[in-house]
Amino acid sequence: MFTKILIANRGEIACRVIATARKLGVATVAVYSDADAGAKHVAMADQAVRVGPAPVAESYLLGDRIIQAALDTGAQAIHPGYGFLSENPDFVDAVTAAGLVFIGPTADAIRAMGLKDAAKALMEQAGVPVVPGYHGDNQNPDFLAGEADAIGYPVLIKARAGGGGKGMRLVEDPADFKAALEGAQREGQASFGDPACLIEKYITQPRHIEIQVFGDAHGNVVHLFERDCSLQRRHQKVIEEAPAPDMPELVRAAMGAAAVEAAKAIGYQGAGTVEFIVDGSDGLRPDGFWFMEMNTRLQVEHPVSEAITGLDFVELQLRVAAGEPLPVAQEDLAIDGWAFEARVYAEDVPNGFLPAIGTLDHLAFPDGAEFARGATRIDSGVRGGDVISPWYDPMIAKVIVHGADRATALRRLETALGGTQVAGTVTNIAFLRALSMHDGFGRGEVDTGLIARDIRALTATSDPCTRTRALAALAAGGYDRLGIGETGFTHWQPMPQTVTFTYGDEDIVARVTTRAPDRFDVTVAEATHQIARQGGDWWIDGAKTAARVLRTGDDVTVFWGNTYGFAVPDPLDRGAAAGPGGDAIIAPMPGLVKLMRAEIGQTVTQGDALLVLEAMKMEHTLTAPRDGVVAGVFAAEGDQVTNGTVLVAMEPEDG
Repeated sequence: MFTKILIANRGEIACRVIATARKLGVATVAVYSDADAGAKHVAMADQAVRVGPAPVAESYLLGDRIIQAALDTGAQAIHPGYGFLSENPDFVDAVTAAGLVFIGPTADAIRAMGLKDAAKALMEQAGVPVVPGYHGDNQNPDFLAGEADAIGYPVLIKARAGGGGKGMRLVEDPADFKAALEGAQREGQASFGDPACLIEKYITQPRHIEIQVFGDAHGNVVHLFERDCSLQRRHQKVIEEAPAPDMPELVRAAMGAAAVEAAKAIGYQGAGTVEFIVDGSDGLRPDGFWFMEMNTRLQVEHPVSEAITGLDFVELQLRVAAGEPLPVAQEDLAIDGWAFEARVYAEDVPNGFLPAIGTLDHLAFPDGAEFARGATRIDSGVRGGDVISPWYDPMIAKVIVHGADRATALRRLETALGGTQVAGTVTNIAFLRALSMHDGFGRGEVDTGLIARDIRALTATSDPCTRTRALAALAAGGYDRLGIGETGFTHWQPMPQTVTFTYGDEDIVARVTTRAPDRFDVTVAEATHQIARQGGDWWIDGAKTAARVLRTGDDVTVFWGNTYGFAVPDPLDRGAAAGPGGDAIIAPMPGLVKLMRAEIGQTVTQGDALLVLEAMKMEHTLTAPRDGVVAGVFAAEGDQVTNGTVLVAMEPEDG
């Protein structure tokens, strides 16, 4: 076993690797950019080395600096995590040339699976079923459009070097093919340095099921069963589970055998995932799955497979990389219970799931293990007070649960999400809870189109009830900090006062009457509630609640199942924030203008795509806010813009 390793990554996965290394007595070296100097993974590691400024191209993607950091600190091996350099075969070659060990597959194995077209040709040779499509080198747009016509719509355009949903477009109408191809090519070039795309038949009721595999240097390969990753939004996974619902043993065996053959075909070593697209229209069957791609690294969702097998995958990675044989054979492996993982992100769900930034003024999770097996597990790379910046993926945490059966695990997921508290940035927690309580999902009726079909119900905002507003009124007026826990006699007279605060665009007026240091009557919208504080608990109308109330500056947050954000406006500033509203397109986050279609004098219709903003490794299309005429264009392609920048202005509406 190694005595010291370097982790060539950041955030949650770096913390995850450090935790297992610490358990094994292996010292760790972290690398960090200027934006991550105070990050959690830096604090956890035994040593840390700066590799550059915030942009990934100037820090985490600089393989030579990372290798030098390993050499300078005496590390014997490099763990790549996922993303960044994890599937870069040139980096693997450089690590090996420097006399270090890459904790992962060989460069040849990564190259074999790195390009989707070549990988599918290889899989066909190995007898693994492959989705019908065009995987060749001809990238002429007209030729590709012809191939799409021949395959039959709907089709899926995929960047051949892609992953994580980047460079992927679903096309249902031939008229949309050209624009979709251009977008996929741009995103492929920006994310992977390769604009080439392949075209595949789109399965109309698809399920995304992947098989976890492990190989060693001694020729042993096993599969560790399946994960169902069908709950996706824009081809990105949202909630994963293991095993897959309604998976017949015959199909599990067939998919597992195909995954093992895929790994053996390239002499695979370490952790990998073979991903299949599965036809879910008429139940799972042995002839209804096809190879999509192989991820030659540890997956973000690996904890659900750890939960049902009882194995530490990072430990297995380290042991295999150190030359040890796999400690388990296929016949030793069995499925124990059920597990789910939900990815908590800083993102504005009502505003099209746009990534968000902000300081984590408050961060609390339900009781649970960290990077270890248990009923509830929280894997996170941030702490309270940390900043979600525009430079990196806005993941806050992965909430993982395990239960004896699917229903138990799903109830635990909903409970754990309800106990996850974040203030300082918007999150997708309410959306994840809605998914965990979705009737169809609860019955195991999952496919990749579920979220899109029910998106309105899943993203509907929950209006705070009068009890929630009453709690917010106490925090807005500062009453939550009045003499709680004081002893001794004090003569209190009822003191009604008015408190004004806001919820979104809504002004709220509440009347608060103080009955004692910890007892209040609060009237909101003609409803009066008796509220008491005992210790750290809030009691409303005689009933104890699970609510928690937090005030940070002028922001009030009430955590009570969902998270409700209120604001306490400064009366002197009222109206000062009035902006262009529906007369402008404003940058929702810092980013790079990749494409500008708007021109002064152009007549547009609400919803027309006017520009593309690249931020947090994804492209975001910004559209016309209403029908009208473009009055001004204030950014050009290639401009780096900040949050709140006016990009396009509309002529004022008549009247």
